[in-house]
Amino acid sequence: MKKILTASALAIAALSVSPMFAAPAAAQARAIAVADVRAAASKSTAFTTASQQIQTTYKAQLDQQETRGQTLQAEMNVLIAKYNEEAKKTPQNQTALQAAAKAVQDKRQAAQEELGRIGAPVELALAYVEDQISVRMNEAVKAAMTARKIDLLLQPDAVLARENNVDITDAVVAELNKILPNVTITPPAGYKPGQLVQQHNQQLMDAARAAQPAAGTPPTTR
Repeated sequence: MKKILTASALAIAALSVSPMFAAPAAAQARAIAVADVRAAASKSTAFTTASQQIQTTYKAQLDQQETRGQTLQAEMNVLIAKYNEEAKKTPQNQTALQAAAKAVQDKRQAAQEELGRIGAPVELALAYVEDQISVRMNEAVKAAMTARKIDLLLQPDAVLARENNVDITDAVVAELNKILPNVTITPPAGYKPGQLVQQHNQQLMDAARAAQPAAGTPPTTR
């Protein structure tokens, strides 16, 4: 499970709340709170359940990735040892030293690419899970703000000092669990990471444009 959660943190780090829920200026806000939407996403029932499902469904790939990673690390250690031996020589043979350094670099790059190919199905499944959560996060945030009469919501890293009772992250988690109790871990054919969020944002933009009066249309008068 740790492997999945570590990998997913990279994608969840980019998760944010859409500006469409921008609140009034701080001076006008009647109630201010903070919430960590990244933490809320990772604590949600949908994410934790999906992580467990991925751990089971992709066990073969995860086991292969771990076993192969250990082998590749052992091979890397041999090359690093050869480089260190060359570096200790006096005088140093710069040609041999550079060749040893290049061997380490090439091995590292090849190892990363190989492990990436093995774990690609896992990463895609995680991306799809996170994408589904990201699309519904705004609803959870808005619901938590409404329930607690919050006018202005900030990310924790934007606050210099605060009391613990202004953190409504758990409230966001609770709302997210209501809105999105579960997600699927099987991406549709042709799915690309971030695709759902892009589509959702485009739909919001299209709806906003459609709601605006056509340019040049005079206001209705009576």
